[in-house]
Amino acid sequence: MKVVVQRSQNGECVVEGEITGSIDHGIVALVGFTHDDTEQDLKWMADKLIHLRIFEDETGKMNKGLMDTNGKILSISQFTLYGDCKKGRRPNFMEAAKPEKAEALYNQFNKIIKEKGVEVETGKFGAMMNITLTNDGPVTLILESTPKK
Repeated sequence: MKVVVQRSQNGECVVEGEITGSIDHGIVALVGFTHDDTEQDLKWMADKLIHLRIFEDETGKMNKGLMDTNGKILSISQFTLYGDCKKGRRPNFMEAAKPEKAEALYNQFNKIIKEKGVEVETGKFGAMMNITLTNDGPVTLILESTPKK
């Protein structure tokens, strides 16, 4: 499981002209899954994401997590995180989980975050989405639950 984390002042997902998710402060998370991801990966990533200290405290240091700042998450499914561009000019997506598995993992991941008390807005799994955000900092990190070789 991979997540691109973007500390954001705001974020929005639009599908076919309709807003499916919107936040005014928090994290825009691009979320991708691979074949062997499990519920353990989901729980680890959810915990890491909501407690990641990437928000500034009163002294300007990144000492606060999402819950400390009442932030929200805009969670966007993103199979292209597992695109392999080592050979040729077209990405190979063989490492991305099949859509049926990925959708179930994505829904469970968002549910775990909500159960931890964080508001989650989402895109629409499998849809063409337009994502806009204001990256705060900019702060962008890449998290992997189990680094793949």
